[in-house]
Amino acid sequence: MPTHQLPAIIPPGALTTPADTYIVPALIVAAGDQAGWRYVDFFTANINNPNTRRAYARACGQFFGWCEDRGLTLAAIRPTDVAAWLMQLQEQHAAASAKQQLAAVRMLFDWLITGQVLPTNPAAAVRGPKHVVKTGTTPVLDADEWRKLMDSIPKETVRDLRDRALIATLTYSFARITAALRMKVEDLRPQGAGWRLRLHEKGGKHHVMPCHHSLAEALHAYIAAAGIGEDRKGWLFRSSPRHKATVLTDRPIDQSDAWNMIRRRATAAGIMAPIGNHTFRATGITAYLGNGGALEHAQSMAAHESPRTTKLYDRTKDRLTQDEVERIRL
Repeated sequence: MPTHQLPAIIPPGALTTPADTYIVPALIVAAGDQAGWRYVDFFTANINNPNTRRAYARACGQFFGWCEDRGLTLAAIRPTDVAAWLMQLQEQHAAASAKQQLAAVRMLFDWLITGQVLPTNPAAAVRGPKHVVKTGTTPVLDADEWRKLMDSIPKETVRDLRDRALIATLTYSFARITAALRMKVEDLRPQGAGWRLRLHEKGGKHHVMPCHHSLAEALHAYIAAAGIGEDRKGWLFRSSPRHKATVLTDRPIDQSDAWNMIRRRATAAGIMAPIGNHTFRATGITAYLGNGGALEHAQSMAAHESPRTTKLYDRTKDRLTQDEVERIRL
C-alpha cells in the first residue's frame, strides 16, 4: 500500500465518512500491506452502518495518531499504552464517548488478530470507564415548546412545508433521522381510512407505522406544494438550494442539513435548548407515555429491541413543577 490514502478500488463515498477518516494511519501503513488492507477491510467489509463506520474510523484514527506521536509501532503497542490513551481520553470526553472509542479500538485489534496481523489484542485487558445509563441526554421539548416551534414555521414556501413535515414525521412516528431521510414518496401509503409510513431502519429493515392524522396533513400539504405526488420512486424529503426556498432538487436532505435546519428553526422560535435531529423522537415517545401510552407499544413503534432503550427516551419523570419545589420549606 504505497500511500496513506485508501486504495482506488474503494468507490468514492463508500465509507460515508468525513475526509479525514479516509486516511489509513501511517502507523498501519508502516506495518505492511497486510495490515493496511486488513484495516481497510475492517471498515468496508465488516461495518455496514455508516454512522458506526464514521464513529469507529474517527476513534481508531485518533488512537493510532496518539500512538504515532509517541513513537510506537503497531507491534509495540501494549495494554499500558491503551490504558494511558484511555485515561487522557476520559479527561476530554464523557464516559460514554470514551467507552465507545475504546470499543472501536478493541474491535479493530480483534480484526487484525483474525487477519494474522497481530498475535494478541492489547486493548482486550483494558477496562473501560464505568457508565450506567438510566435516562437519555437528548434535549426534549414539552407540548408547549413543540407547538411554539411548529407555529413559528410559516406555510409560505415549499421549504417551510417540507421542514414542518419532517419535524412532524420525526415526532409522530418516533423515526430515527436516518430512517426518515431514506423515505421515498411511495413510503406514504393509504391503509383503510388512514395512512401508513414505511420507514427504512437499520440493517435494511422496513418498519411500518400508522400515520397520525396531524402528520398525514403535514405530509400531504408538503407533497402537494412540491408537486412530487406522482414521483413515487423519488425521495420524500428533498434538499433545497440555500437561497431558493421555493425550489427543491431531486436529491434527499442529508443529516447535517436537517440538523442545521432544526437549529435555525429553533433559534427563530426562541427555543434556547440545544435541540437536534434526535430531539423529536424523544419528544414523541415522552408525549405518548405521558398521555397514558403503554411502554410495550412505544417500544414497538420506536422499533427498539429492548424496552430499556425505550425508557431512556421517557422524560415524564423529569418534569418537576414549581409547586413541587415550593414544598421545600425551612
